[in-house]
Amino acid sequence: MAAARDQLLDAIRALMAAHSPPLHALVVPSEDAHQSEYVSEQDKRREFISGFTGSAGLALITMKEALLWTDGRYFLQATQQLSNCWKLMRMGEDPPVEAWIADNLEDEAVIGINPWCISVDSAQRYEHAFSKKHQTLFQLSSDLVDEVWKDRPPVEPRPVIVHPVEFAGRSVSEKIKELREKLVHEKASAIIITALDEVAWLYNIRGSDVDYSPVVHSYAIVTLHNAFFYVDKRKVTVEVQKYMAGNGIDIREYETVQSDANLLATGKLKSSVDGENDINDNEVGSLKIWIDSGSCCLALYSKLSPDQVLTLQSPIALPKAVKNPTELDGLRKAHIRDGAAVVQYLAWLDNQMQENYGASGYFNEIRGAHKKENIKGTKLTEVSVSDKLEGFRSTKEHFRGLSFPTISSVGPNAAVIHYKPEANTCSEMDADKIYLCDSGAQYLDGTTDITRTVHFGKPSEHEKSCYTAVLKGHIALDIAVFPNGTTGHSLDILSRAPLWREGLDYRHGTGHGIGSYLNVHEGPHLISFRPSARNVPLQASMTVTDEPGYYEDGSFGIRLENVLICKEANAKFNFGEKGYLSFEHITWAPYQAKLIDTKLLTPVEIEWVNTYHSDCRNILEPYLNEQEKEWLRKATEPVAVSS
Repeated sequence: MAAARDQLLDAIRALMAAHSPPLHALVVPSEDAHQSEYVSEQDKRREFISGFTGSAGLALITMKEALLWTDGRYFLQATQQLSNCWKLMRMGEDPPVEAWIADNLEDEAVIGINPWCISVDSAQRYEHAFSKKHQTLFQLSSDLVDEVWKDRPPVEPRPVIVHPVEFAGRSVSEKIKELREKLVHEKASAIIITALDEVAWLYNIRGSDVDYSPVVHSYAIVTLHNAFFYVDKRKVTVEVQKYMAGNGIDIREYETVQSDANLLATGKLKSSVDGENDINDNEVGSLKIWIDSGSCCLALYSKLSPDQVLTLQSPIALPKAVKNPTELDGLRKAHIRDGAAVVQYLAWLDNQMQENYGASGYFNEIRGAHKKENIKGTKLTEVSVSDKLEGFRSTKEHFRGLSFPTISSVGPNAAVIHYKPEANTCSEMDADKIYLCDSGAQYLDGTTDITRTVHFGKPSEHEKSCYTAVLKGHIALDIAVFPNGTTGHSLDILSRAPLWREGLDYRHGTGHGIGSYLNVHEGPHLISFRPSARNVPLQASMTVTDEPGYYEDGSFGIRLENVLICKEANAKFNFGEKGYLSFEHITWAPYQAKLIDTKLLTPVEIEWVNTYHSDCRNILEPYLNEQEKEWLRKATEPVAVSS
């Protein structure tokens, strides 16, 4: 396969040389035309050309080199997956792609890009970097990767589904009304919405165009009086047609968004619903067209005059992130059902590891003699056990699939932060090694994401101390109290401090937003050391994950993750009249007591663990059978300080 990919590089370079003008480099991003993190199979161009399967990264192909940039979550994975023809560039350590191009390519070099797959922000950043050597960012009319991708998966027209208000909490008319008020406030005549989860949230629709994310490949344009939905009409049922018409939304073919953006710019975009323009000819140019330059692609931006564009964060981002009471209630309920599935899974896996491998089990540390030869002839692998977890989840009310590929990882594989096991290459379960499982599901009433790390044999003292440091960081964020206006950049250190004290750290952020039956990774807020985490303060009713970790290459990985809801804090005082915030955890599954070195915990931390476990038991027991209840009771027994 590596040799075949190297031949693809030759084919790409031949196309670059034959292009008019000849290209000195080709940028191949991970994103699709909506700047999505997770993309459909036919949009995985960077994965196809490089062989690297991580969700984040960017490939650069020059006439002599092939380079791949990715972040700290994927350094180890990229090292394993890239052939010798590729050079790994570590984000945060190596120069960014635009700086590398400016420094390493010749004056007046031409760099090709598919304008649909690059955001306005990125394009402008590139152009600024290229200007010092008069290099050019060239918008290609066709994607060169598509020209060499002979068996590119076809587009499947999967149906658009209406998401009921009983789950969404707010009607489309309410959301559009609020959006138009924001347009008026910013003196804008219209907005072009390009992010898939924003279109889905605004119009209360869902779909299955992207695995694990219930979104529809679509765009929206909303003006002061009209609303448009751009989608492959083969996906639109009679029910959806009636629904859209009832909400005054004009359905257009997906591809016409580009020509309609041009009409919008000239004040000539008419709706078939009422046939009226939104603004008079003499008003064209006096009102702005709003785009989010982080998610709007260069192809659409190029249809507008720069002086008529308002580039601000999307006005949908915050209302989507700040969950309404219905969404919060749904998320809490979804996480309870999900927690029950995780407990069922852990109890089942504990039994299987003891029966098939002679493991001492979840509760005991006695090291057995050696692995028993599979007594039942049942081989447990990272994939077979994660399939069982999906099976438990599939029995729960409102289940609609997983929210991302399950990270089911044993021993050294657990050190690969976003490890994705494959059936033909994954590892067999091992009672003498740590097992990390990061998983989640999509339910009609909420999206879940949980990580637990366990050991079915005798963990080393080092593994225990690392696990306990991660747990201490996990608790520190959970119990934080902070003033309104605080960003996730400020909170990130809370989870790292216990690790730093031991000279340890992790190369990923500490928390991300999570959708309401939408994307498992949701902005605009996050808890991270990255500068972007300074941009958006946390607010009450936002959701965010709490997931510190530690990874020892070639040995093991540890991560603990809960979903939190940001809420108003019951603080004794209110200095500065700012109001104070805290968190409510809504994820329920026990932490493994035998991995905790209780000597390293403070009395406050021990009380937190015991209270969490007591709540966990009370909340989940109604969803379990007697054997599972007994396992949970044992898993949630109070921990005490070691003598």
